[in-house]
Amino acid sequence: IMGLTILAWGNSMGDLSADITMARKGLTNMALTACFAGPVFNILIGLGAGFSRLSAETGQDNCVVQLNRETATGLVFIVINAVSL
Repeated sequence: IMGLTILAWGNSMGDLSADITMARKGLTNMALTACFAGPVFNILIGLGAGFSRLSAETGQDNCVVQLNRETATGLVFIVINAVSL
């Protein structure tokens, strides 16, 4: 889990530098929009593609997603990461 957190932070460094550059150039609305729109887009496309593939492979329209220990641990780390910023 810690490795994934460090990987996620490293993956976001390019976005961070681009957002800071836009804000320093006076494009604060664009920088704030990019802070939220990029991750939301990635989540929607990632989940949409994954569930579309699952639906195509299984032929079922519904999929039950259960909250197991690993998912709950990941969710806790996401919340801690979001609060610490």
